[in-house]
Amino acid sequence: MNETMLAILGFAAIIMLIFLLLRNVTAPAIAFVGVSAVTAVILAGTGTFTIKEMGDFISAGVKRVHSTAALFIFSALFFGIMTDVGMFDSIIDVLMKRVGNNVVGVALMTCVIAMMGHLDGGGAAAFLITVPAMFPVYKRLRMRPVALLLICVTAMGAVNLLPWSGPVMRTASVLEIEANLLWMKLFPIQLVGIVIALFTAVFWGVAEKRRGAGGNSALPGYDDDMPAEGDSVRSSKLGRPEKFWFNVILTLAVILCMVFLKAPSYSIFMIGCVIALLVNYPGEKLQNRVIWSHFGSAIMMTFTILAAGMFLGILEDSQIMNHMANVLASVIPQSMGQFLPLIIGVLSVPLTLLFGTDSYFYGLLPVLTGVGNKFGADPIHIGMAMAVCRNGAAFMSPVVPAAFLGTGLAGVEIKDHIKTCFFWIWGVSIVSMISGLLLGVLHIA
Repeated sequence: MNETMLAILGFAAIIMLIFLLLRNVTAPAIAFVGVSAVTAVILAGTGTFTIKEMGDFISAGVKRVHSTAALFIFSALFFGIMTDVGMFDSIIDVLMKRVGNNVVGVALMTCVIAMMGHLDGGGAAAFLITVPAMFPVYKRLRMRPVALLLICVTAMGAVNLLPWSGPVMRTASVLEIEANLLWMKLFPIQLVGIVIALFTAVFWGVAEKRRGAGGNSALPGYDDDMPAEGDSVRSSKLGRPEKFWFNVILTLAVILCMVFLKAPSYSIFMIGCVIALLVNYPGEKLQNRVIWSHFGSAIMMTFTILAAGMFLGILEDSQIMNHMANVLASVIPQSMGQFLPLIIGVLSVPLTLLFGTDSYFYGLLPVLTGVGNKFGADPIHIGMAMAVCRNGAAFMSPVVPAAFLGTGLAGVEIKDHIKTCFFWIWGVSIVSMISGLLLGVLHIA
């Protein structure tokens, strides 16, 4: 099978995956495994790769996401324990006294927490810090969890231009320049992104308020017969109000260790879970009860993350995504070559749904900079456009594991997350690009 046919197969696989996810045909994990299996059979059946090679691709893909899967299991358990003991309920009571039914204030608080949580450059960490803390507040105020995720995604995208963040580091390595130098060029756009993120929080806060949030009217996605988060905790035998400050300190310690320690995040949550269980629920019987109560939701999302790793392993390690990048570059007309930074900026959000982070920057960017050289387009401006316009979209992409972590924590289907975020984030990326042009950060040949 030649490179063009491999690229077509890759496009077909991703389009089919997105179709299955958006149309709710099957569970996300089943969609990933099913499309992966069909793709593998075609590749092996045509003699393009051997069955052993396909197995190696799958193994490599799963290995790349196994840490994210482990992170979700133990983070979900840890924050589940903190919910059971009533820590979040007490914090919510304090927050509610401060903001009352101020839906816009809660939305702004979400934005600020997400930006601070993303200072380490990791999407998973930002979701883990923001969503468990704010989700109970959203539930209490009848705000939709999809709005919580959209605000998080926009805020994280604005902060994601730091020198140590993935997009800047990858772009700098491809362009062979210092990450700090690239960030200094991008800094004005980052400031614009922060303003956009705050505007997003206000806009969606107002939108949620108009839908009835903050009052007693019901909103889609919540069952009126279900008790509020705090009510369920107070009525259970798992609440530990006398250990509130211990649990707060433990939670802060886990978050700080996750941000500053050079250790796997899942190992930090693993230790945190052990400490939380030993102190709050001594005894094997009670500990098993707590663990099993959170096992169902965690295992389903873990299944999805591992299945996504299988899919990405096949497409990335078989070089299919690189061939897809080559095909996209080859269809650009000669007359449009000088506008390549603008073209790739406009298309970055849709492309993020097709390409994983590494394939986007290490596969697509080198090809496009090579094409741009032929038309006199500055490679640095191509790279900056790709980094700026892709940022927020990464956290809603079905080929980025962190997106599933966020949706899992918020109890949102990935298809609903994409539907809510896609056009808003696309608009944000275009506004960011236009601001770059007006500020002189980006320019065409």
